[in-house]
Amino acid sequence: MSLPTVTRQYTLSQVGSYKNLVLGEAAIPKLKANDVLVKIHAVSLQFRDLMVTGGTYYATLPPNLVPMSDSAGEIIAVGEDVKDWKVGQRVSANFATDHTHGPPTPASMDTALGGQAHGVLTQYRAFPSHSLIEIPKHFSYEEASTLPCAAVTAYNALLGPVPVKAGDFVLVLGTGGVSIFGLQFAIASGAIVIATSSSDEKLKVAAKLGAKHLINYKKTPNWHEEVLKVTNGLGVHHILEIGGGTLTKSILSSRLGVGQIHIIGGVASSDGNKDLIISLIKGATTLRGILIGSVDQFKDMVSLIEAHPELTKPVVDKVFPFEQAIDAYAYLESQKHVGKIVIKVAA
Repeated sequence: MSLPTVTRQYTLSQVGSYKNLVLGEAAIPKLKANDVLVKIHAVSLQFRDLMVTGGTYYATLPPNLVPMSDSAGEIIAVGEDVKDWKVGQRVSANFATDHTHGPPTPASMDTALGGQAHGVLTQYRAFPSHSLIEIPKHFSYEEASTLPCAAVTAYNALLGPVPVKAGDFVLVLGTGGVSIFGLQFAIASGAIVIATSSSDEKLKVAAKLGAKHLINYKKTPNWHEEVLKVTNGLGVHHILEIGGGTLTKSILSSRLGVGQIHIIGGVASSDGNKDLIISLIKGATTLRGILIGSVDQFKDMVSLIEAHPELTKPVVDKVFPFEQAIDAYAYLESQKHVGKIVIKVAA
């Protein structure tokens, strides 16, 4: 079988809007000795992808960026020095291809796909062999494409240095990709989940996935008081803090001395630094910034998924065809989704 020499891919012609994405063709470079060529079957969107195309992402982008970080595909060729992979295996690449283990470094984050480095919204892409993870055997490509960013981020938060334990209370804010995976991993670990949303319909989905306590924050603006009520005044052990003006209420929801607040989105305190600092001191709370995760953590997460297949099936809200990638971005921007939005690349 002859290998493809050309790939169809999207590039960002101008930073400022996802509407500036252009579908075109590019030559596939000659495969390096330690690289693996993957046929991309599916990719999934993150809020980060809106930031990158919109010009609000913190990193410097390469010209004509190929966007997006998360994919799943099939190996179609391996470099001459590659020993661990073979044609036909189903894989995902880690979010930052050189973040193999331990904490991230500036150098490893320079390999972050769809931001500092060209991404995966393309039919074919070569990856360094050390960046790949075999996807769960029972997942479709569409399901597996949701794992590299949202799932690994949630896993790193809840099963990182202070892992969630059976019986712990976990608070997830919203029903986006990271929050839903966090809910699922918490349930698989035996924790009790409290979920918030502005939508009762979305909360019904959270309940089906195992959330025990549901809070509509539009109906209950002081939702931290409800969190304290359901935890008998003690607060929660882990919080997935997605961002916005919710940090102070997350701190007030945290359990004294042991609460872990995992900062995942952009954080802005709406009531000034003074109140924020006082809340931190009073709560003796740990704030931990989460920067995705390593290849090793990705592998450990796959083991958890395969051990609890009935609890950890990705929630895919909608799948768009490759030619409608811009529509997929628009749907992400609308925030109508629960879980993940996927683009099917391979026909």
